[in-house]
Amino acid sequence: MVDEDTVARVALVLVVVIAAVLVSAFAFLFVPGDLAELLGVLLVVAVAALAARIGGNLAGSLLPAHNVAEVAVEGPITRDGGGGPLSAPGGAGADDIVEQITRADEDRGAEALLLKLNTPGGAIVPSEDIRIAAERFDGPTVAYATDVCASGGYDIAAGCDELWAREGSIVGSIGVIGSRVNAKDLADRAGLSYEQFTAGEYKDAGTPLKEMDEDERAYLQGLVDDYYDQFVETVAEGRDLDDETIRETEARVFLGEEAHERGLVDELGTREAVEERLEARLGEEVTVAEFEPQRSLAARLRGGARHAAYAFGSGLASHFDGDVDGLSFRR
Repeated sequence: MVDEDTVARVALVLVVVIAAVLVSAFAFLFVPGDLAELLGVLLVVAVAALAARIGGNLAGSLLPAHNVAEVAVEGPITRDGGGGPLSAPGGAGADDIVEQITRADEDRGAEALLLKLNTPGGAIVPSEDIRIAAERFDGPTVAYATDVCASGGYDIAAGCDELWAREGSIVGSIGVIGSRVNAKDLADRAGLSYEQFTAGEYKDAGTPLKEMDEDERAYLQGLVDDYYDQFVETVAEGRDLDDETIRETEARVFLGEEAHERGLVDELGTREAVEERLEARLGEEVTVAEFEPQRSLAARLRGGARHAAYAFGSGLASHFDGDVDGLSFRR
């Protein structure tokens, strides 16, 4: 059965198209001369097609057909969704995802947010940016873990009202990792030496070309510990858990069923079950609209170039998220 909103949207599109056709017909079809008439007909067709598109966009904006916005977070989380020219493309770009959530919040039809999570985590601050955007959404927010919701992905889930997962989903890894490459022996064999020109005792802490002393190790471990304390506090507040319960996980991952038993997941179920929960919360039938990044032509070209570069040089290089003088911090 066709509802009133659908009829109204179709009617609005037809009004825009008919108005465009009448105006263009009056302006061009009655101009004397065969060539003018031919050009007029072609222009009428072009204007009608353009008007149909504009009318459709206008109808979708004024009379949206959806009431739930879906935003996906898939792949490793970075600031822009990629790394260096030889890094694997296709990660979750935090800036794009935040922009999608913001658009969903401003959308007339989006009364709830469905955040689909399939990510092993990634860079710390970009993960937090996505979580904060989800917290700011004006309406119910439900996170749905598909294959993996770990580390930075779980950080994001902590900003939602509910977290759903499948029984086979991998959930958890509430921890922080700091890593560095130790290239001192390789440099020695190559006849390379490291000379330090710094201001500040710890400015070059973690530099790969020199051995790390105990003071530097303690300093860098302190940064990791501070990040971990922040993570635990965020999860405890967002998931309504006590700190000790979170620390007892020891940053392990769990299958959905055990994660549910530990209180890390609210419910287990399929996508259909998640939509049923949203219907109960909204008090009406759910229609979901997928929000995707709005990329310029230049951004799309850069993305294509990145894919081509990775295909050519796959396996030759890797990147580090959150690098500080060779040290990588990740959730």
